[in-house]
Amino acid sequence: MFNAITLSQIFVTDQDEALDFYVGKLGLEVKVDQDLGFMRWLTVCVPGEPGREILLEKPGPPAMDEATAEQVRELLAKGATGGWIGLTTDDCRKTYEELLAKGVEFTQEPTERPYGIDCGLRDPFGNAIRINQPTQPA
Repeated sequence: MFNAITLSQIFVTDQDEALDFYVGKLGLEVKVDQDLGFMRWLTVCVPGEPGREILLEKPGPPAMDEATAEQVRELLAKGATGGWIGLTTDDCRKTYEELLAKGVEFTQEPTERPYGIDCGLRDPFGNAIRINQPTQPA
């Protein structure tokens, strides 16, 4: 029935700050940055993987009224919107050190798990991000 997931969405309160974080610090690349008049359509992707985008959406019209947008912003600041991103890497510890040097604040250091090594952080808006180095099949 379906071939792929091509677009996911998370809320951010400042799209320019989101660009600085997701592109400037995490190393993702801008896929689309377009002013639609009623909103800014801003997506990023992993370099070399343009088929899977993350929409960095600012709460507000046209998706919701201002009262609802304010509630979403409050939940977002608490990390309670449920938005999160999972990224994979070949070397979790190295990625952790590189991002730490760029000023990224982590919620969890790289930890050995049955499925690999992973660590956790939050973006400047409260969204959770997990970075995983999957266990290689034997």
